[in-house]
Order: sequence, then C-alpha cells, then structure tokens
Amino acid sequence: MKLSKKAEYAMRALLCMARDTETSTFAIQDISTRERIPLKFLEQILLALKNGGLLRSKRGVGGGYQFHKAPSRITLGEVVTLIDGPFEPIACASPEKHGGSCECGVSGACGLGQTFSLLKQQVDGWLNATTLAQVLERERRETVSFDI
Repeated sequence: MKLSKKAEYAMRALLCMARDTETSTFAIQDISTRERIPLKFLEQILLALKNGGLLRSKRGVGGGYQFHKAPSRITLGEVVTLIDGPFEPIACASPEKHGGSCECGVSGACGLGQTFSLLKQQVDGWLNATTLAQVLERERRETVSFDI
C-alpha cells in the first residue's frame, strides 16, 4: 500500500505553504521550486485542493493560492481523499460498497476482508486525526533536536 505521488506532492505543497507564516498568498512557481514538484503537475494538484475547499486562489499581480481553511483544521485524511479517493486496501474491506459480499462470495466479508477493514479503520482514524499543523510541529521538534 502506497500513497500516490500526487497525494504526496499535495501534502508537501500544503506544508510548504503552512511553514511560511509571513506570506498569505503563494505563487505556484515558488512552491514548485521549493518542493521540486513539476509545475504542470502542481497546477492540477492545487486546483483539486481549491475545488475541495482547502485553498482559494487570488488572480492578478501578487496572485496565487491561499489557505481557505487553517492548517490546524486540514487533516492528512482530507488531502489524501481529495487526491486519491478513500483508503481501501482491498475491495472487501468495505463490503457495503460492493453489495455486502467479498469477491470470494462470503456474505458480510470474509476473515481477510474483516482484517483489512480493521486496518482501514485504523489508517482512516490516524489520517483524519493528523493535521498539517501537527506535522509541522513534529518537523520543528525534529529540527530543534538536530540543532542541539
């Protein structure tokens, strides 16, 4: 199980913006350069984040992207779901989406489906409880411990 590069880039772009508390509007070219994200790919990502209600855009001179929602209110789960869709390790981890049965034919999910359903719940819970602000705080603590 691996997040897509697009989801990783989305999180990195948002963290790049959240790190810079002096700036309220971020030029896409600056984010692209700082995070080494291909510009065309980043354009698509930021548009998806805007359409998902996490960012807003500002046109004209000094234009770019701004947070629509504070980093302390944006969870990794929101970002991943906007970009990749819901986390689903195997189809029968969410039997309600597949008519109540697994591919194996067991109604209500087989043991494997039940096990991966628990994993799905744990991953969803962690992603939905972890905010961009918490990631930055972890980053700051690590940076301070390396400086000592």
